[in-house]
Amino acid sequence: MTMDSQFRAGLVFHLTGRRADGGTAESTIAALRPALMARHRDLASLRYDFPVVLAGEGDDYVRPLSGLVDAALHAVAPAGAAGEARRRRALGIEREIRRLVAAGAEGTLSQLWDRAAGALAPASDTAFHRDARVLRDSLPADGPVADCDASLPARFLRHAWTAVQRDRARIAGERIGRLVIRLGEILRADRARSSEALVPPALQAGFGPAHHRMFDFDAMSRLLVRSGPRGGLCERRRRRVEEALAVLETQRFFARGADPKALPAHEFEFRSAAAALAAFRERLPEAARLLKALQVAELEVEGSYVEDVHDAIFASYGERSVTAEDLALFPDYLVCLEHGDPGAAGTLSEALSSGVPLKVVVQVADLVEESALGQGRFAFGVRAAQLAAAAMGLDDVFVLQTAASNLLQLRSRVERGLRYGGPALFSIYAAPAGGPLPAYLRTAAAMQSRAFPAFSYDPAAGADLAARFSLENNPQPESDWPVDDLEYADQELQAVKASIAFTFADFALCDGRLTEHFDVAPRALWTEGMIQAQEWLARPPQDPAGALPYVLAVDEADLLCRLVVDERLMRAALRCRDAWHRLQELAGIHDSHAARLIARERKAWEEEHRREAAAAPATAAAPATAAAAPQVAAEPVARAPAAAPAAAEADAARNPDEAYIETIRCSTCNECTQVNPRMFAYNENKQAYIADLKAGTYRQLVEAAESCQLSIIHPGKPWDAEEPGLDELLERAKPFA
Repeated sequence: MTMDSQFRAGLVFHLTGRRADGGTAESTIAALRPALMARHRDLASLRYDFPVVLAGEGDDYVRPLSGLVDAALHAVAPAGAAGEARRRRALGIEREIRRLVAAGAEGTLSQLWDRAAGALAPASDTAFHRDARVLRDSLPADGPVADCDASLPARFLRHAWTAVQRDRARIAGERIGRLVIRLGEILRADRARSSEALVPPALQAGFGPAHHRMFDFDAMSRLLVRSGPRGGLCERRRRRVEEALAVLETQRFFARGADPKALPAHEFEFRSAAAALAAFRERLPEAARLLKALQVAELEVEGSYVEDVHDAIFASYGERSVTAEDLALFPDYLVCLEHGDPGAAGTLSEALSSGVPLKVVVQVADLVEESALGQGRFAFGVRAAQLAAAAMGLDDVFVLQTAASNLLQLRSRVERGLRYGGPALFSIYAAPAGGPLPAYLRTAAAMQSRAFPAFSYDPAAGADLAARFSLENNPQPESDWPVDDLEYADQELQAVKASIAFTFADFALCDGRLTEHFDVAPRALWTEGMIQAQEWLARPPQDPAGALPYVLAVDEADLLCRLVVDERLMRAALRCRDAWHRLQELAGIHDSHAARLIARERKAWEEEHRREAAAAPATAAAPATAAAAPQVAAEPVARAPAAAPAAAEADAARNPDEAYIETIRCSTCNECTQVNPRMFAYNENKQAYIADLKAGTYRQLVEAAESCQLSIIHPGKPWDAEEPGLDELLERAKPFA
């Protein structure tokens, strides 16, 4: 096949998605991975965030395995050569635990630690097992070990929710227990002063058996009765105290007793939002009775209850009296849903908008869905993304969207959402099992590629969007796509370093179901007609046949190849980028309103500057008029043109072969930074300058000049004489000299 026919075949695939006869098998493409993932081939040998240990409370309710091992080594492994053997053994056990968990093993850290130690050394190696025991006993926490798999979102949130509810139950239990004791003391004191307490059997019961023969309890009773009228509670107050005490002792929202792990009579975890909402409504009268009993009890033990005032207040106290602040006392309702389950939409929207303190976890397992239009477009997780966006529109709902691989970094944000007094939605993506790539890499790739970016909306953080909305922990949030360096050897075995963006197309390559959208490009096709996906996405060609977009991939032997991407997937990537742009604007990044305002003000300033510069010669020709003008009025006229000679002098001294940007005229349109965010950057005034000329190609510099709205980018001459297509690029650069 000639190069022309190969290019035509590649073009046909890009436009139609149909491979030529004898094209690459989909099984071959399914075995490839994005080139930037080549360094992460064996995750078990790397020390990273997973697996995690679900243990402890507060900030330490979940901890990475590597952090716990480091803490144990710090405690029992001496510095230097003396502790080297123990450190080596500990890291070996850590690697083995990581392999066991990746293979599906379950258990607590201590259990898996012993299992890993047994797999690494025979029982006869006493030194190894002695060190293993010492290290295990020095681990600062123990608990179930969880990997970044499909079960992680529910396990992680359930564990965090339990820790928060346990803390809330402890506070409520102490309050209820204290009031129960005080109310009991009031009733016992009242009974001690009542006539029932003065009958002989009651008096005898107050003495120990050894003293029963020493007293005449009948005579004692007659004597005490004759001493005068008894004091004590009136009937209304006694009944009020007894009723409050009965409610506190029989309430079912909190466990009774000192055991912190004891469970309440009510269940607070549900499989659907509708069931949780129904349970809340059913229990609301009971909650109102408990709240009333607490307030009555506190007034009684303080002696502050005034019947003429409080009787009327509490007579009308019921379900409608319960406020959001009151509900902060009670456990929250946890709902764990799979995306697509009944309750993941519809009733969920109703439940979140009701103000009931539901904590809803929606686990998203699929981000790339075919739309109802069939071949028309990708939905790429639209329903999942719309769920979090719709919840933000309710205004008083805490919203957190993130990938499961990012949960550990956002654990404080997770806890904040669980402690929030109103409803909260946690939308979490976890890649399903299967495929050539580990679930952790596919999950992390969703966030890296903007297919499922992390963001949070916290209504309690402030009154405006700037305080409430955050794109926390997304890589390079100011860019369309995160960019990283890729080092590889070319055909001549020369080291090459290139800046590669991780786009939605790269994420799609991680999904074995989407191999039909890629085709391997033979090396003969590697011409100027092919451009990287990031460049195609920065400036989609008006003629789809004008350029073939590709992504870089590696096979099992780490050999680099190019994959042509069909137009349908590239259009999906554009929609993914547009959705990311909307999130950026919510976070105040590349705000289009601010950019328009700056451009309008800059234009007005430039027009005023030109008028003042044009008026300067006439002012100089009329010294008498200028002398008569007040100094305040003359000052702006004198200052503004002063910059013009300096600018002209700088332009005259500038080497015309050097690339530069007229930074002062930049309108922050983002065109150049979208071409190459490493070559172009913004200063503190959000105006562009050339940050690193060698971080990109001369072609990118010329394309940035062509896309600049104000024509302020001057490419100069190329710095790499070997760059292909220089004659054409120099011709295109002439208008910007």
